[in-house]
Amino acid sequence: MAIKETYWKYSLLVIIFVLGCVIFYELRPFLGGILGAMTVYVLVRGQMFYLTEQKKMKRGLAASLLLVETILCFLIPLFLVIWLLLSKIEEVNLDPHSIMQPIQRVFDYVRQQFGYDMLSADNLSSVISFVPKLGQYIMNGLANFVISVFVLLFVLFFMLKGGHEMENYIASLLPFSRRNKQSLLHEFYMVVKANAIGVPLLALIQGLVAMAGYYLFGAPSPVLLGFLSAFASIIPIIGVGLIWIPLALYLGISGSWGSAIGLAVYALVLVSNSDNLIRFMLQKRLADTHPLITIFGVFIGLSLFGFMGIIFGPLILSIFTLCVKIFKKEYLDTE
Repeated sequence: MAIKETYWKYSLLVIIFVLGCVIFYELRPFLGGILGAMTVYVLVRGQMFYLTEQKKMKRGLAASLLLVETILCFLIPLFLVIWLLLSKIEEVNLDPHSIMQPIQRVFDYVRQQFGYDMLSADNLSSVISFVPKLGQYIMNGLANFVISVFVLLFVLFFMLKGGHEMENYIASLLPFSRRNKQSLLHEFYMVVKANAIGVPLLALIQGLVAMAGYYLFGAPSPVLLGFLSAFASIIPIIGVGLIWIPLALYLGISGSWGSAIGLAVYALVLVSNSDNLIRFMLQKRLADTHPLITIFGVFIGLSLFGFMGIIFGPLILSIFTLCVKIFKKEYLDTE
């Protein structure tokens, strides 16, 4: 009888594992919306409990109100930022001659110094073939974003209705003691909240600081470049350098070496240092996360989950280190 029960037990585990892998694989297109729903749930769960437990509001009504709050406070501002960015791109009046002249200088320099022709037929054909792929990538990205928004709202509604029952059910499945479960869930809430609040705040500050430098040193389209710098700030270590380094090179090649050097010094002293300082201060204050977990977690998360990996990449590393601590304390420490 014991052998049969053991067979049933492990067979059931294999079935659960295989079906879980299949379900996860098929849900990959909706993973961004699901992770977004988890993020928003962590931010508004306190309001949900207040409405249902203190104000005695029905769960369905309270969840609907919080969905409206999510749309007004999270999604509409995000759509406005994207719309403003697109409008700034449309307003940019690019002079092809002024753009191609410094680029042509770079091509000539490379050909003279290294004997490599960057304007060869093969290179031009590669660039031309890349243009339609870029347009297709952008359209697919917009479509996936819209789908993720609908998935976010749909999943968030049922997560809010589940409330404590959902959290208790998930906690009951964790293979830890009661104290360790509380530590793990606390780590989950704190890391998600820290990144959900810290990343947008960091992007706003970084974009404004960089935009001031672009205005100061006469960069073209400083508002647009400020927007791009804000988005680039989510990448650790290099961050806004993705924008100001090519811009400084462009200014130098265009003949404005004073502005190029000034922008480089400004970015190295103010932008880069403020990036590291603000990022680590926010993480330390909100979740007490080690800087290495934040840095490597973002790189891991971006490759696994896309944009939402900014939040859940550090979370994976934080939970991993916490599980190692729990294992060491429970099974390795003799005292």
